[in-house]
Amino acid sequence: MRLCLDTVHDQDAAHVTGKRFHILAGVCAGCSLVESLFITNILVEEDIQDLGLTDCANTKIGTEFIRGVSGGERKRCSIGMELITSPSLLFLDEPTTGLDSNTANSLIKLLHDMSRRGKTVIFSIHQPRYSIFKQFDHLTLMHKGEVVYAGAADHALEYFSDLGYQIESFNNPADFFMDVTNGEAKSTIMSISADDSQNPLASRYRQSSLCQRVLEELGRLNLSSAERGKGQDEPVDYATSFLYQLRVVCGRTVRNSLRNPQTSYAQLALTITFALLVGLIYYQMPLSLPEAIQNRSGAFFFLIINMVFANLSAVELFINERVIFIHENSSGYYRTSVYFLSKIFADLIPNRVIPIIVFSCITYFMMGLRSGVEAFMCFVLTMSLVSLAGVGLAFLVSASVSTFAMANVLIALPLVFMMVFGGYLVSLNSMLSWLSWLQWISIFKYGLDAAFINEMRGQAFYSNRTIIPGEVFLDLRGLDYSAWGFWQNHVALLGMTFVCMSLAYVQLRRINRWK
Repeated sequence: MRLCLDTVHDQDAAHVTGKRFHILAGVCAGCSLVESLFITNILVEEDIQDLGLTDCANTKIGTEFIRGVSGGERKRCSIGMELITSPSLLFLDEPTTGLDSNTANSLIKLLHDMSRRGKTVIFSIHQPRYSIFKQFDHLTLMHKGEVVYAGAADHALEYFSDLGYQIESFNNPADFFMDVTNGEAKSTIMSISADDSQNPLASRYRQSSLCQRVLEELGRLNLSSAERGKGQDEPVDYATSFLYQLRVVCGRTVRNSLRNPQTSYAQLALTITFALLVGLIYYQMPLSLPEAIQNRSGAFFFLIINMVFANLSAVELFINERVIFIHENSSGYYRTSVYFLSKIFADLIPNRVIPIIVFSCITYFMMGLRSGVEAFMCFVLTMSLVSLAGVGLAFLVSASVSTFAMANVLIALPLVFMMVFGGYLVSLNSMLSWLSWLQWISIFKYGLDAAFINEMRGQAFYSNRTIIPGEVFLDLRGLDYSAWGFWQNHVALLGMTFVCMSLAYVQLRRINRWK
């Protein structure tokens, strides 16, 4: 049984805790920042008290590592996010589920008081107690996807009494309506014909004058809305500025990382461990041939693969927060660009770039690569850009799909093709002409070429007593080791990163927020 006009699922706001609400849409645009924060704080404190969250106001919501608040407290916190913006129309899906009877009654009373202040509150609810039911103004009952009653809540018993259904003394009307719709209560006067044997209650309602009045009223409202909406297709007007939204959303992202540091610690520990392992495998590579070329080729290919595949975890970024993003963005909390930039500033740089720099510092000196500050800085830059290009591709896939399984399939295929056409597993000069163009979209090719040029140019290798300059091996690979020949690889990696990031932003904007 549904006691509703419509249903919109509320979200578990896993990033919100009691007094730490971050509200972006409910502040007066004409107020100063201090005034806005003061007003918001007052509204937050009032909602915390009204929702009975005072005892857990400073408690974390909880993650897979931390238990946090209970399910009922989390639901009330989600409702609080909607109430803080003082919406004129509020949709809730079973707001009392998981709450004890006293808390549920207090919550419905709060929503009832809001409706008396000019707000429209629409929600579904499952078997409410009588003290809750008597606060309803309008009631909609549905059975098998069809409306069996829609009208004033206090006239529902009279409507079903006219159909021959009699409620027993001391029975809860909500339970009585469920018995009626499920067929457990029998009518004393209504007979079932062949036309309405599937859902007789819905058929009788469609034939009633009550249904006709509702349809006429809806028709007038639709006509009025259509007339008012002509020529008024305007963009969403946010109550707060772009920079204010960016500061708050970035702060929230950073705060979530600080409150749940387990993943960051594990990633940093894995990065250091893997860097030490690679450094030990290729420890102080010699300059004597053929070991010098073979070890360096294998080391660079191994490093580039690690830079790319280590960022596959980024495919979870938008998928995990997809529902929350859709909910908050469609509610007008912040712009899509604000959310996207917050992930770049507060997640990409600390969680992707900094570990790569630490990894490069350890492996470079342990492997004994070409000495010099310039060579080292170019190596770090190359590894960082390769990592960013891999993250950009992961962001694009993450923003394009809604399931992690599909993301894994979509990102694996291009990475395998990029690795094959990187120039290490197969000679690019011997490829078929109609396939060779794929090398120009390979992250591995640009990363390997830049690493080879940075290491071989100006380096001297030894074969017995013969000195062979590194440029000889660059010529054998067909690489342009001029200044532009080296930096064009970094420009290409930057271009791939920019294109993938831009397409990821476009995909975020294309998400259907009203499905």
